[in-house]
Amino acid sequence: VLDFFFPPRCAFCGAILEKSGDGVCETCRKALPRTADTERKCDFVRAYTAPFYYEPPVRQGILAYKFRSAPSRGKVFGRILGEDLLRRGADDFDLISWVPLSAKRCHRRGYDQAQLLAEAAAEVLGTKAVPLLRKARDVSPQSRLRTPEERRANISGCYVVRSADAVRGKRILLIDDVITTGSTLSECARMLLTAGAVSVRGAALACHR
Repeated sequence: VLDFFFPPRCAFCGAILEKSGDGVCETCRKALPRTADTERKCDFVRAYTAPFYYEPPVRQGILAYKFRSAPSRGKVFGRILGEDLLRRGADDFDLISWVPLSAKRCHRRGYDQAQLLAEAAAEVLGTKAVPLLRKARDVSPQSRLRTPEERRANISGCYVVRSADAVRGKRILLIDDVITTGSTLSECARMLLTAGAVSVRGAALACHR
């Protein structure tokens, strides 16, 4: 009955699905730009992975998720991310957390997209995501900046560890929606390591080539 009145839609392109299933239409399933199994590196991060490149139809799905008030897509995206981490055998972490939005932007959007991803991925991995970081000030979106240097300067000092006791001696898996240059992930990892974390691994739904 619910499917009749509120038909399920593909999390990537928004097409109506015949049944709920896994939230991905067959057209998108065949077109998803999957990444290689190799891990990537950035400063202060042990390694990071993503199941997809930030290209169509993944890009359209993420933009709709973030800017068109579509939080339900986070459940599908987070499940895919969690399954990708399982497939890669990424189990070298004690805690799962996420790269947080500022309070101002989270209030305006109505939800933190990385938090929803982390919570859904954690469910697949048999654990819970916990808040470890806070974004202390609102800055220009990273997507508006062109160079890695501008991105690093923009978010320098933005993130604060909520509790050093919570991260001390822990291996942390940090989740975001998209990793472009790795500047944001690196800054978050730097703060966690400074607070006593042993290591930080990153994961996102998508990354740039």
